[in-house]
Amino acid sequence: MLSVDQASWDTAVRHLYRDAVAYIATGPRDHEDWVLDVPPLMARAVPDPRGWARVDDTAQAPEREGWPAYPFAVHPPEYIAPRLKEIDRDSAEDLLLALTEAGCTLANLQYFEESPEELRAMARTILARYGDKATYHTNVSKQGSPPGTLDFALEGLGYSPLGVLMEDCGLVVVSDTEVGLFWTFAD
Repeated sequence: MLSVDQASWDTAVRHLYRDAVAYIATGPRDHEDWVLDVPPLMARAVPDPRGWARVDDTAQAPEREGWPAYPFAVHPPEYIAPRLKEIDRDSAEDLLLALTEAGCTLANLQYFEESPEELRAMARTILARYGDKATYHTNVSKQGSPPGTLDFALEGLGYSPLGVLMEDCGLVVVSDTEVGLFWTFAD
């Protein structure tokens, strides 16, 4: 597994999501059932355990007044859990790249100067923070993909909304000690 430091992780996160309406945050994993750690992370109620970068493009949105989770809807863990399906690491890497713009597609890579392999290296840098034993969960589905995978060559994006905007697609990365949230929105 690739090791990662704060500078390389922060650089990868900020570069990949520079043009997206994104919420990228990591919080502590305080519960055996990691889904219990997701709502506080969505509500911005927990700090990054390492003090690393957080991307929060809606931090100053007027809608956040009195609604700390905006643009996430406020849901209990029992609502969130069935909407997040486990996927494999390769699919998680692809999903991190698809989340770089609205539409959740790898066609978004055309907007970068870097080659697809250079962008994949950034996605691997991001995932390295969470270690070899991390699990990956998403609200995104690609019709026709084998279970536990996302095949971005297929048409037919689907997702289970957890937010209030027209589109919200994301990835939850779970390690023994941290829960990472990578989410993009489109209105």
